[in-house]
Amino acid sequence: MKKIDRTTSCFKTEELMEYHKWIKEIPYISFPKGWRVQISPPFAGALVRFRVEHNNKYISVYLDAYEHLGYYGKPYWEIYPYDGDTYRCDMENVDELIKAIKHSLK
Repeated sequence: MKKIDRTTSCFKTEELMEYHKWIKEIPYISFPKGWRVQISPPFAGALVRFRVEHNNKYISVYLDAYEHLGYYGKPYWEIYPYDGDTYRCDMENVDELIKAIKHSLK
């Protein structure tokens, strides 16, 4: 792919996913001490992706704002694994997100 084509595609994706809008709406997250957080590219339609590592356990987290990956009715965080399944909570509820990640890391 030519550089100009890649750049054009990036700008189209930025517009389509409304990155500037979401910068203002995605809440800050305070992670507990000792957690290592790895930011990942937002593949498969997620708006944000990251992994949390603590004591050699890993949790995958993504933010789905457009229901590209599942249905929730509004923007949501999903973590995996959570008791052998997934866990979802409202984008705004980062306290619940942190609590669910803590549960999965035990």
